[in-house]
Amino acid sequence: MSEQQASPEELIGEVTHYFPHVGAAVFKLNTELKVGDTIHIAGHTTDFTQTVESMQIDHVDVGAAGPGDDAAVLVTDKVREGDRVYRVE
Repeated sequence: MSEQQASPEELIGEVTHYFPHVGAAVFKLNTELKVGDTIHIAGHTTDFTQTVESMQIDHVDVGAAGPGDDAAVLVTDKVREGDRVYRVE
């Protein structure tokens, strides 16, 4: 795998749902994600980086989510199911 970014990235999950009316995506996580982390979302037509400003699990605000969690995150651009979510170190 070639390094495309100046910062190393860690695959942390993938997009399972996108809600365009609220600009939120649900990530199925395979490791921890915290509010304040910088994430890179990449797919066939998706490629952007943002900071996680807020996160919810089952409509409850949380500061962190872990492996196996379905975490809803407000996103700054459109994402698609199957897009990969990376944490930028």
